[in-house]
Amino acid sequence: MIRGRHFAAGLALAGLTWTVAFRGRSHFWPKMAAGVGALGALAVAANPELRRQRPRPRDLGVGLATAAALYGIFRAGDLFARRVMPAGAADIDEVYARRQEAPRWFIAGVLALAIAPGEELFWRGLVNAYLMQRLGRGAGAAIGALIYGGIHLVTGNLTLTGAASVAGAFWSAQYLVEGRLPSLIVSHIVWDLWIFLVQPTVPPPA
Repeated sequence: MIRGRHFAAGLALAGLTWTVAFRGRSHFWPKMAAGVGALGALAVAANPELRRQRPRPRDLGVGLATAAALYGIFRAGDLFARRVMPAGAADIDEVYARRQEAPRWFIAGVLALAIAPGEELFWRGLVNAYLMQRLGRGAGAAIGALIYGGIHLVTGNLTLTGAASVAGAFWSAQYLVEGRLPSLIVSHIVWDLWIFLVQPTVPPPA
């Protein structure tokens, strides 16, 4: 049973983390790693079910497959945003400019070890789980996805907010089906590394 005070405290910390990291002028990656890492730790402490879950062999395959599917969605979404949204191209380029703020090895490390797993532990393992516990599985997953997308409004980047909303809905649906986190953590790690460092939706400038 997840307590309401843990849910409320987590949302407050998430709002602070996203605001400080995205609205600040420096040290984006260390701020996100520290903040999201703390959110992940809070989720593990607040939700006993997370401490009982163990990876299964199928989690790797499911995680890779869903990461590939989400990447395909984002390839199409990138083209749509650049053609339809007035600031779409600039917003996307702003996101990818974060790659210049730290060495690639450091970015890869914090994405794989702190940010991606921490986001899944917190957003699906605490926020969605609490809302599903209180409101029912379908409504809880839907509202959890809305909150995940909505928190990105603090970035001032509407394209990023829309992209986060799509990703949040995708992983919330996966959590609704799976009912556990290991495959989602695999999916989020692989997707983050692939779309941000290995194969961006648009080639980096020469």
